[in-house]
Amino acid sequence: MAGLNKVILVGNLGADPEMRYTASGTAVAKFSLATSRKFTGKDGQRQEKTEWHRIVAWAKLAEICGQYLAKGKQVIIEGRIEYGSYEKDGVKHYTTDIVAENMQMLGGPGPGNRAPEPEAPFGPPSGGTPEDDIPF
Repeated sequence: MAGLNKVILVGNLGADPEMRYTASGTAVAKFSLATSRKFTGKDGQRQEKTEWHRIVAWAKLAEICGQYLAKGKQVIIEGRIEYGSYEKDGVKHYTTDIVAENMQMLGGPGPGNRAPEPEAPFGPPSGGTPEDDIPF
């Protein structure tokens, strides 16, 4: 039987992505993402709880994240959960990462919401549109 490991998060970056490259030149972007939920506590008071997620993006997606994402930017991340461990000073540490497979930026231009620059300039197709035909 096959399994499914799928995560979808909507949240805000806690810091600018940290960019690195592997020895073979593959881009790696790491950043934190905050998600919040509101609920009513046992005492009847409205509360809010924020969870922090460690996001890792690889290759082309990492380069896009490094170029366009910034602290405060709201994004949708689709990916999978990966567990790992490492040893430091004789102590074993465990990690939980979200490996991003897709990223979508939300919100418009503004602080932490840099708009991507177009790959080609906007304008009429070759041959142009006479200015007299523009309806405004």
